[in-house]
Amino acid sequence: MRSTLSRRRFLKDVAAGLSAAALPALVRAETATQPPPKPAYKPSEYSVTAPVSIEVKARPLPSFDTRDGSHVRFGALEYRSGLILTSSFSGFGGLSGLRLDPKGERFIAISDKGSWFTGRIVYRGREMVGLDDVEAAPLLGPDGKPIITRGWYDSESLALDGSFVYVGLERVNQVLRYDFSKGFTRAPGEVVPLPPAARKLPSNKGLEALVFVPKGLPLAGTLIAMSERGLDAAGNLIAFLVGGKTPGQFGIRRTENFDISDAVLLPSGDLLILERKFSWIGGIGIRIRRLALSQIAPGAVVDGPSIFNADLSNEIDNMEGIDAHVKPEGDTVLTMVSDDNFSLIQRNLLLQFTLVE
Repeated sequence: MRSTLSRRRFLKDVAAGLSAAALPALVRAETATQPPPKPAYKPSEYSVTAPVSIEVKARPLPSFDTRDGSHVRFGALEYRSGLILTSSFSGFGGLSGLRLDPKGERFIAISDKGSWFTGRIVYRGREMVGLDDVEAAPLLGPDGKPIITRGWYDSESLALDGSFVYVGLERVNQVLRYDFSKGFTRAPGEVVPLPPAARKLPSNKGLEALVFVPKGLPLAGTLIAMSERGLDAAGNLIAFLVGGKTPGQFGIRRTENFDISDAVLLPSGDLLILERKFSWIGGIGIRIRRLALSQIAPGAVVDGPSIFNADLSNEIDNMEGIDAHVKPEGDTVLTMVSDDNFSLIQRNLLLQFTLVE
């Protein structure tokens, strides 16, 4: 599906019908991507980095269980729908982070090759059927140039706070903050100061997940930054509290050789951690663990139960992004996206589940 309205339509749709006073704290925090009515930039200033409209094709995944199509319950999750995404645009792929608007329609995604993807998920009833209004644009650094020109790539994680969008760069263990009210995806990134220990994380197992905590929850105003497999002396996964009232480092118990790939914060205050593991014998596995935000503090080591597990008997790939939105009827919907590593043998998957409490 294709459209020429793209960015203007995205902003209009996000703003329309959204009353901040009527939304829970988490939803208010994730209504980003709302530039001012009159852009504060001149298109000519960003002509080299202007977004381009692309077409993304979607093929449905009628079931999540590859052996039994009638099987829909997987731990605490119930399968809703899924898509296999492809595009003739050579830069499409490597999807490593995803954030949705409160309706679960408009999205911001990042590729680990330093690109933004924005657009809209199209539904038929409760099922996803395609993507529309999709645009691609390079992530810009503080100098207004694409970050890849300075050797910054592996853009792996994404968090929203109002009009601000945070992006974690794994290879260099940096975080950039973008103010989307100043040019949408054409806004330049600002380097966020991090604890010195963050710069010492492994270059290929570094910052992998970001979550911003909104008002009304413990740790409000804090950016939580989690490593993929940076380990402390006790073998716990290293994570940081950046900003807020209690900055510092904490640990997440590592079990069964799983590494962190993303996270999402629920309105309840629960933090869901998306994890994955790979071995040549066992293949790929993913799981979701539930952690209590109230237990996170500098020096703490947190753990929580697994609520979802999947392997190659299910329609999974290299799952790297997760987000949540709440339907009007009260259902919490989890959306996951995979990174195909620009490989012919991997897929860009978009999966949705209902969280069954």
